[in-house]
Amino acid sequence: MLQDILQSKTGLFETGVSTELRAHENRQRRVVLVAGNLMGNVRTETSGISARVCKNGVYGFASAGSYTSEMADNVLKAATRNAIFMDRHVGKKGTPLPVQNPGYVELRRVIVDTEQKKLIELCKEVDAYVAAHCPKLASRTVVYTEDSMDKILYTSDAKNGHITSPRAYIYVMMNAMTPAGTPVELFKAFGGAGSCADNFADLTELFRGVDELYESIMKKANGIYAEAGYKTVILDGMMAGMLSHEAVGHTVEADLVRGGSVAGPNLNKQVASELVTLVDYAHTAFGETAPLPVYLDDEGTEAQDAVIIKDGMLTGYMHNRETAQLYGVAPTGNARAWSFSDEPLIRMRNTAITPGNSTVQEIIESIDDGYYLVSSSNGQADLTGEFMFGVSEGYEIKNGKLGRALLDTTVSGVAFDMLKTVDMIGNQVTWSSSGFCGKKQMMPVGMGGPAIRCKITIGGR
Repeated sequence: MLQDILQSKTGLFETGVSTELRAHENRQRRVVLVAGNLMGNVRTETSGISARVCKNGVYGFASAGSYTSEMADNVLKAATRNAIFMDRHVGKKGTPLPVQNPGYVELRRVIVDTEQKKLIELCKEVDAYVAAHCPKLASRTVVYTEDSMDKILYTSDAKNGHITSPRAYIYVMMNAMTPAGTPVELFKAFGGAGSCADNFADLTELFRGVDELYESIMKKANGIYAEAGYKTVILDGMMAGMLSHEAVGHTVEADLVRGGSVAGPNLNKQVASELVTLVDYAHTAFGETAPLPVYLDDEGTEAQDAVIIKDGMLTGYMHNRETAQLYGVAPTGNARAWSFSDEPLIRMRNTAITPGNSTVQEIIESIDDGYYLVSSSNGQADLTGEFMFGVSEGYEIKNGKLGRALLDTTVSGVAFDMLKTVDMIGNQVTWSSSGFCGKKQMMPVGMGGPAIRCKITIGGR
């Protein structure tokens, strides 16, 4: 854990400018077993310090890969010089950022460094279970991955704090063969926020999930190709989460709105069914801690939920301090940086559609001919909201009942058009924080949601 050597440096902040001083350590652990053989064993740590200064709407930034008192002085002076230089030559003469309420956001989760040997033993225990209980696999892989960000932040005109975001996951990947000799694969991520011990002290639930994954891949090995066309489908929670993040979420990050995203001209317009409300949750959702809680962002803004779509209407965007001032709203605390050498960007936190009133079984029973799409292998979208996602697990629906499993397929469409077709929403939310978002910098994110019934274009063979 980082020790605070920054508090004494606040006396060096220049008057008349907005200053952020941040210590930042990233830690990563990774173990890979392929068919029981150790193929990866990695421990990495990077740390440093950065300062960013805003003067009349222009920024100066400096960073260094050493966390010492002397280096804190150096980067603070360099960032201030850079801001003064930029102000002199750019001549932007913008409005100073509004001052926020002062305060300190306390450390909420301690980073626990588990011995690498124990991580290897854990993976071997999981692999042994897969080998013993999943006999028909062509291959198997177990991956343990853990990462954390540890940050200490002091600002001149916002909040200060010590914030951490540790998470630990085990991925189980299975490969099988179809009767024709074609390989198929599925994977599942187990874990969540916190340390190895927080997530894997008891492996009962993980082993139950392995059994379910094996059952699913055996069904997929004997699966069929989807019938291509415009179909009624159920997007399960993680598929709905992928859509919420990739095809909607990026279009409503205020910096990308300024860059010309489809959300710009659609503010305060209907972009979805009246059943749809979509929120980027800061740290608490539906009465529980969100999968990747953010209490303070890297500009010193205390994080608040960002309501994006309310009853089908596009009501707002995700903001940092600068874009919030531009649009005349309160900042939402969405500014985050991946590394000490990165400036904060507007990033999602935990993005999801709010649940409805239907059970998944009720939604299945409402469909005579369609598909139930469970998980995605990959996805892409652009600032028009047009998207294409791979579907790694899915099932046909015939006469209100689940049928055969699907081989890999795709879905595509335009997000705001597709969301207008939503006519049923599930009452249970599925979450995950196992992934990264790659907008200029890597960033851990949480996403998920309830199952939704909609119309979408699905690929065939």
